[in-house]
Amino acid sequence: MTATTAPGLSKAATGIAGLDELTRGGLPRGRPTLVCGDAGSGKTLLGMEFLVRGATQFDEPGVFVTFEEQTADLVANFRSLGFDVAALIAQGKLAVDHVHVERSEIAEVGDYDLEGLFVRLGHALDKIGAQRIVIDTLEALFAAFDNTNLLRAELRRLFRWLRQRGVTAVITGERGDGILTRHGIEEYVSDCVIVLDHRVVAQSATRRLRIAKYRGSAHDTGEFPFLIGERGISVLPITSLALAHEVSSERVSTGIARLDAMLAGGGYYRGSSILVTGTAGTGKSSVAACFVDAACRRGERALYVAFEESPSQIVRNMRSIGVDLGVWVDSGMLRFEAERSSTLGLELHLAKLHRAVDEYQPQVVVIDPVSNLDTVGSKLEVRAMLTRVIDFLKSRQITSLATSLAHAGDRGEAPEMTSVDISSLMDTWILLRNLEYGAERNRVVHLLKSRGMAHSNQVREFVMSDRGIDLTDVYVGGGGVLTGSARRELEAKEREAAVAHQQDLELRQRALARKRVVLDAQLSALRTTFEGEEEELGRLLSEHLQQASRMKGDHDVIAQLRGHDGVTSGGK
Repeated sequence: MTATTAPGLSKAATGIAGLDELTRGGLPRGRPTLVCGDAGSGKTLLGMEFLVRGATQFDEPGVFVTFEEQTADLVANFRSLGFDVAALIAQGKLAVDHVHVERSEIAEVGDYDLEGLFVRLGHALDKIGAQRIVIDTLEALFAAFDNTNLLRAELRRLFRWLRQRGVTAVITGERGDGILTRHGIEEYVSDCVIVLDHRVVAQSATRRLRIAKYRGSAHDTGEFPFLIGERGISVLPITSLALAHEVSSERVSTGIARLDAMLAGGGYYRGSSILVTGTAGTGKSSVAACFVDAACRRGERALYVAFEESPSQIVRNMRSIGVDLGVWVDSGMLRFEAERSSTLGLELHLAKLHRAVDEYQPQVVVIDPVSNLDTVGSKLEVRAMLTRVIDFLKSRQITSLATSLAHAGDRGEAPEMTSVDISSLMDTWILLRNLEYGAERNRVVHLLKSRGMAHSNQVREFVMSDRGIDLTDVYVGGGGVLTGSARRELEAKEREAAVAHQQDLELRQRALARKRVVLDAQLSALRTTFEGEEEELGRLLSEHLQQASRMKGDHDVIAQLRGHDGVTSGGK
């Protein structure tokens, strides 16, 4: 495989995870590359993996020249890493040549040169048509030479001969005191220099890789952690991550119905980062387990990184709240990565997580708890490492949840403070707290922030039972926030008061109903009396009118009679 990053510059891919990304395509094709480092840093392994990957992935045969280990020993050593060197040798894709160099047999004279070695190397290359070669190590070859001028001259000849052969070469060398190599010249005649480092900090070992030089090619210049595992070397190019990840508006459930409701009814954004903080025993791991359970129920793979408890202990503990993670482990939907944080350095934890994500391809990742990492690094180092973790997971659209131990606030800190100050990096922040009242402790949950969505600002009581986790309303009164027995006692009193008040209202309603009946009876009696009096008045009025009519008739008769009498008298 040939990669070209600039006009005229051809590269040979190494096939080593992460290294080709750092070198922008691989090592310079047809040119020598120096790999230097202390004993045990991984130089020989890098060289052999370069050859094995070349033979198996890119159809480029290679030759491994060793001055220290026997061929049988090399074959056995690399078999433990999954490299079947013997099979490749049998197929003619790889040759291992052990060159015995005995110091006592070498006489350092002015006309000494490496011509015999060149003939031997040329024969090995031609025999299998090799395009790659590894020479391990220079110190073993030149250990007998004290003449610096002669040594440097022969080193130049060796590198020049390799260029003339047109093979892509990897030469290993031991680190010197204050310089990259013991001889102090190899780095100047090499086109590419890779420095391996194996350091121990705070009793934790970390392997790191740095590209010190690469002629004619851009490359990453920082230090990068790498792992040596069952599949060889894995390098994590952490500094290449940038704030350019995609975002999603899709929601994923928290696994707790009431918490989903507090998050605008939908849960977390997919691909976001969530922080759950709280003192010991507040339920952080339980929240993480509910989240994992919900993800697996959706058919999504979950990776659970545990620094405090073993997988079997986590599975057993979560069954007590009605969450059976063992089902998902057995089905392959859930994978645990559990170990003490102190077993590795920060960079190796990062590299191991990177490799686990690449292998398992999860949609959800839980780290429980990230605060344990402060035992293997300073606060700034842990923050830098976790920043890389968050950016890496976001770049893969993986929803991540991290738990962190918070201080109890007894030294003047706010209850939100954690030993790992990463809250500003997270999209959603959930705080769990214990409240003491009435001789008991009860849990409450605060939703401190959730970027990009409306969310509740209400405190909820956090109740765990064998049926799962439930969030209930707290009582807020003159005495503050009440939870647990105090809340239930007060709620009972309020229910009793409500019942008594209802009963009083019902008594009043019944009394009023009785009064209404009496009033209706009184009104009916009054109406009857009124109607009787009205009827009597009508009768009297009718009689009066009749009497008046009779009186008027009598008056008219009398008047007529008087008038008759008057006419008669006038006629006389």
